[in-house]
Amino acid sequence: MTNLNSILAPGMLVRHPDHPDWGTGQVQSNIGGKVTVNFRDAGKVVIDGTRIGLLPVFDDG
Repeated sequence: MTNLNSILAPGMLVRHPDHPDWGTGQVQSNIGGKVTVNFRDAGKVVIDGTRIGLLPVFDDG
């Protein structure tokens, strides 16, 4: 699996592929493969970027 999570930077918007109900999240940090995201409907979640490929959101309209 190509790790697209490595391009994620604080402030970027993402969605979790397995939890669309969490809504759009904003990346807080991306350190050593651990991506901390603050999701609109789930709060702050730490994602193991080696196991879950977050989906970048370019238009949250």
